[in-house]
Amino acid sequence: MTTIDIPDDSLFGLDNLPYGVFSTPGGERRVGVRVGDHVVDLAVALDDEVFARPALNAFMAQGHARWVEVRERVTELVSGDVPDAAVHAVADVTLHLPFEVGDYVDFYASEHHASNLGRLFRPDSEPLMPNWKHLPVGYHGRGGTVVVSGTDVVRPCGQRKAPDEAAPTFGESRRLDIEAELGFVVGTGSELGSPVPIEEFAERVFGAVLVNDWSARDIQSWEYVPLGPFLGKSFATSVSPWVVPLLALQKARVATPPQDPTPLPYLRENAPWGLDIELAVEWNGEVVSRPPYREMYWSPAQMLAHLTVNGASTRTGDLYASGTISGPERDQRGAFIELTWGGKEPVRVGGEERTFLQDGDEVALTATAPGASGGRISFGEVRNRIVPANHPGR
Repeated sequence: MTTIDIPDDSLFGLDNLPYGVFSTPGGERRVGVRVGDHVVDLAVALDDEVFARPALNAFMAQGHARWVEVRERVTELVSGDVPDAAVHAVADVTLHLPFEVGDYVDFYASEHHASNLGRLFRPDSEPLMPNWKHLPVGYHGRGGTVVVSGTDVVRPCGQRKAPDEAAPTFGESRRLDIEAELGFVVGTGSELGSPVPIEEFAERVFGAVLVNDWSARDIQSWEYVPLGPFLGKSFATSVSPWVVPLLALQKARVATPPQDPTPLPYLRENAPWGLDIELAVEWNGEVVSRPPYREMYWSPAQMLAHLTVNGASTRTGDLYASGTISGPERDQRGAFIELTWGGKEPVRVGGEERTFLQDGDEVALTATAPGASGGRISFGEVRNRIVPANHPGR
C-alpha cells in the first residue's frame, strides 16, 4: 500500500481531485484522479470497470449523485493508503484528451472582450451589438478538432483579404491568435426538444477545463459576414488534460457583474454566479496577461440555458466554452488581437516586439481558483506549439 504525500501548498490537494485520462508506457488509456504529483488509477483503486475506459464519458453519464459518491470515496481513499498498483507519478504517465467530445459551442461572454473588438472593428459605432446584453452570443464550433494540451497546432490556411488588397488571396494565416477561455463539460445530456432550465446547470455539467480557442484573425475577418466564424476557428481548439469537477468549485462562486437590462425569464437566475478563477497567459515562457474569469458578464448556467432554449439536445461530452476572458486592464486581455490592439501596439516577448503568433511559438494557459480549505486549486495547463502550415501550394 502507498500513502500519497500531498504538500500543504499543493494545488492538487483534496480540495481539487481533478479527473483525467492517462496511460503508462505500453498500457491502455484509463481514468485517473490527480493527487499531488501522482495519478491514482480509479479502476484499480475503486475496483470499478467504468474507469478502465479511454474517456470519462461513461462515468459522467452516470449522473450527479454518482459524481458526489465517487468524489467522497476518492477523498477517503487518498487520505489513507492506496493500492500500490493504482499510484503513478505524473511524470511517468502520458495524459490524453479526457473525454470524447460531442458537440462544441463557443460563446462571447466577456463584455470587456466584446467591447474591445467592437472598438477595433467598428470604431464609429457602439462597441456592443444591440443583442449583446440580451442573450449570450455564441457559435457552433467543430468537436472533431478539439485536442489536448501538448498537441502541435498547424498554422491554418484559407482565404484572407487585408484592407489594402484589391482581392482575396489563399495562403497561411498571417494573424494567428489565441483565446484564453474556460470550458464546461456536459455530464448528463438532454433530449431533443427539451430545453435545460437554468436551475439544472449543476445537475447537468460535470466540470470545467481550460480552453485555448485558436483563431486565424485574417481568415475570420474575411469570412465571418454574414454567417459568422468558420475556417478561422475550426482548425484547432485546445483543452487541458484535467477536468476540475464543479463540486470542487463551490468556494470559487462569485456574483456576475450587474446584468442590465434584466434578462428574459429563461435566462434569469435568483443570483447569477460566475467563478473567481485567475488565468495566466504565457507566450514563449513569459506571462503577458492575467485574465480574470470573475469579470464574465454571462454565467455558465445562462450559457447552457440559451444553448438549449430552442430545443437543441445535449450529449455527454458536449463542450461549451466561455469565449475570450478579458478584464478592464490591458494586462488582463485574453487574446493577442486585444493585447496588441489589432497589431498596432506590440508587446515585448523575448526581447522582441510581437503582435501575432509565429511558427515555433509556444503558448501556455494556466489557472487557479479558491479551494474549500482556504488554499487554491489548479486547472493544470493547456500548452501548445505552432508548427508551419501544411498545404499543397506551400
